[in-house]
Amino acid sequence: MLAQKKSSPFLMGYRLYVVAFFIFLAAPLISAGAFAFNDSLFPALPWQGFTLDWFFSDTEPKLGMFHDRRLLQGLYYSFVIAIFVAMLSVLVGTTNAFLFVRGEFPGKNFFYILMVVPLVIPGVILGISILVLASDTANYMENRFDLELEFLRPGLLLVVFGQFSFITTITSLVITARLKKFDATMEEAAFNLGASRVRVLRTVTLPFLRPAMIAAGIVAFLVSFENFNTTLFLVGSEAPLTITMYDRMAKVGSTPVLNAVSFVLMVGSGLLALLSIAIQRDKTSQ
Repeated sequence: MLAQKKSSPFLMGYRLYVVAFFIFLAAPLISAGAFAFNDSLFPALPWQGFTLDWFFSDTEPKLGMFHDRRLLQGLYYSFVIAIFVAMLSVLVGTTNAFLFVRGEFPGKNFFYILMVVPLVIPGVILGISILVLASDTANYMENRFDLELEFLRPGLLLVVFGQFSFITTITSLVITARLKKFDATMEEAAFNLGASRVRVLRTVTLPFLRPAMIAAGIVAFLVSFENFNTTLFLVGSEAPLTITMYDRMAKVGSTPVLNAVSFVLMVGSGLLALLSIAIQRDKTSQ
């Protein structure tokens, strides 16, 4: 009883800390979402009333996000970039998983560490490095061979390559963890029944990896969609949503339409995160 009395202040303090921590995490998101529905030209108190104008209005000064051509363009570019990055990252991540789990070659540990390195490099450094390398290569090919390599210039392709360079590491680690749990005797049984290597891969191995591949694809999509640091240095005239919002914020300042965009992104990201968690839960139950 005495021990319980002594520990109660500590437990109370710990509980207060946990509550304060989650309030600290949630308060900015809640306020950003709330101001998307405030009938005011500025995202600030006092509350002027509930409105959906910042989503659906087609007239100034309350032009809604779904009628803002530039924001919709940015949303489209972000979606296209994220789709390509996710597909490429899952494809290469799957091959990397087979390479590092089942392959045996000199320097395997070194190359595995090299694959993980992009995760610990700051996005700004990564963006600058890719831009310098791509630009120098493009300039050399143009000056030496009069060959214009447009895909090495700032633009959507370079953004895809830049994000792919570090997001692939994430997908590789997720899929590798799943492949390590695979029971190789399942493949041996299929081989004994006369199945070819391609058929075993298609009907036994890849179905086992599918939950991890889908979850990794969702994570890759989300990371690509919200990426800013690396994208900022590689983007051209087709600016994705994060760059468009930054540009709008720098020129005009904070407006409720940016809160509306943030609210939509929070809801969409939350739904995709829940889907990823559900897939991971199904994966662990198998």
